[in-house]
Amino acid sequence: MEHKTIVLLAVDCLPTRAVYHAVDKRFGVHKVILEEKESTKVFIKRRIKRLGFLKVAGQAIFQVLVVPFLNRSSADRVAQIIAENKLNTAPIPSEKIIQTLSINDAYVIEALQQMKPDLVIVNGTRIISKKVLAAVSCPFINMHVGITPMYRGVHGGYWALANNDAENCGVTIHLVDAGIDTGKVLYQQKISVSPEDNFSSYPVLQFAAGVSLILKAVEDALTNNLRPYQSIGGSKLWYHPTIGEYLVNRFSKRVK
Repeated sequence: MEHKTIVLLAVDCLPTRAVYHAVDKRFGVHKVILEEKESTKVFIKRRIKRLGFLKVAGQAIFQVLVVPFLNRSSADRVAQIIAENKLNTAPIPSEKIIQTLSINDAYVIEALQQMKPDLVIVNGTRIISKKVLAAVSCPFINMHVGITPMYRGVHGGYWALANNDAENCGVTIHLVDAGIDTGKVLYQQKISVSPEDNFSSYPVLQFAAGVSLILKAVEDALTNNLRPYQSIGGSKLWYHPTIGEYLVNRFSKRVK
């Protein structure tokens, strides 16, 4: 295969690091454009406008009081999943990184146009604007920890289990469009969870399964062999659970 230019648009997190190292080892990654996380104040204001104060307050209580406990209690399990799947989650080399406040900055458009990538891989960023998507002619692909279109948004695996819908607890590799996880599907795979798993380890299982799928999608893209399709099923956008939703799901449905 002739040399191809791959660019990663992402935030710095375990899935991004795992994707970077897997793709770089096999195909080479030219640059990684990392955006800073959006300020909590701006995020909460926008979320309140969309969902209302009480809903967002319940989500915040869950994030502050419950998630740290779940993270601590699942730390060994997360390490086990990473080791079993031989994922490299070491920091991305600094010489590969371009920092930006937002993935939608004009600077990012200029950088992409200069690099002329053959493929852009997206992971964990805010919604990418139409201007950025139109800046270069190559495909943009994303790994989503949920089965689309039924579980768009966040925590797709958790919500599938909470809905007694284990058949749709999994991961999706899809093309990126201007919507929220609405692009056509490239690959999907179901995951299986164990009694050891919880809210914090479900997404680790998902991205562990997704890394091998994204390698398939990258190869398809670089050989002009992408075969996107429209996944069937109802479409719904999911958000963080509130403290009340989590407690109900945990004690009445045994979804941790």
